Amino acid sequence: MPLASAGNVVINYRLDGDEGSPWLVLSNGLGLDLTMWEPQVAALAREFRVLRYDSRGHGGSPAPAGSSTIADLGHDVLALLDHAGVEHAHFCGFSMGGMTGQWLGIHAPQRVSRLVLAHTAARIGPVSMWNERIATVNARGMAAISGAAMERWFTPGFLAGEHPIVGALKGVFERNSAIGYVQCCAAVRDADFRDRLAQIRVPTLVISGSRDAATTAADGRFLADSIAAARFVEIDSAHLSNIERPAEFTAALMSFLCQESEQPA
Repeated sequence: MPLASAGNVVINYRLDGDEGSPWLVLSNGLGLDLTMWEPQVAALAREFRVLRYDSRGHGGSPAPAGSSTIADLGHDVLALLDHAGVEHAHFCGFSMGGMTGQWLGIHAPQRVSRLVLAHTAARIGPVSMWNERIATVNARGMAAISGAAMERWFTPGFLAGEHPIVGALKGVFERNSAIGYVQCCAAVRDADFRDRLAQIRVPTLVISGSRDAATTAADGRFLADSIAAARFVEIDSAHLSNIERPAEFTAALMSFLCQESEQPA
C-alpha cells in the first residue's frame, strides 16, 4: 500500500474507485485499521474515489515519537489530502476518526464537502477510564484488553454467532502498536468539542448505535442537535454498526453522501 509523509508521521493508505469520482476519506476507530471498512468499500467505490488510511500508530502507520492530539490527527488528514492532490473531500470518521472529523469541520471546513460522524461523541468517556486503560496497556500489552474491546464493539448476540470477522478484528487490535494505541487513547481523552460544535457548518450526518455503550445514542443526538441541520440515524447495534449491521450502515452513508449539495441555514 502507498505511504504518505505528514510531518514526522508516515501514513499508510489505500485507494479504491475510479479516478475522477468525488473523493471520500474513511478514518478508522481506535484500535482498528483501514480494513474495518471492507463491508462498505465495494458499494462506496462505485460512486467515489475512496481514500482509507491507518491513523497514526495503527495498522501500517507507525507511531510517531512523543505525544499526539486530535489536532495532530486532523493535520494528518490534511497532509494526506495534499499528498493526493485533493482540494476537498467527503469525510467519514468512526469513533476516534469521528473526533478527527469534528476537528476538521471546525478548523478546515473548506476541505470537507460532507461530514459523517459515526459512533462518536464530542467527549468520549471520563479521564479516569482512559488513564486506567493506558496503564493496563503499558503494563501488559494490547492482548490484555482485546477481549473487553470485542465486548464493547459487538452485541452479545453477534459475539455468540462466532462470526469470523470478530477474530480477525481481535487480531488487528492486538497487532496494533501499544505505543501508538496509548498515544491515541491520550488524544481522545484530552479532546472535548462540546462548546465548539456550533462552528461546524458543513452538511453533517451522525450515525449511532442504540446498544452502543462506548459512544451512546444520546452522545450522537447531542452532536446532531448541536450541529446546524445535522441528520441523525440510529442503528440497532453496539459500537461497530458498519460490521454488525453493514447493509443499514452502508445505506445510510450512501443516501447522505449521494444527495445534491446543500448548505445548512
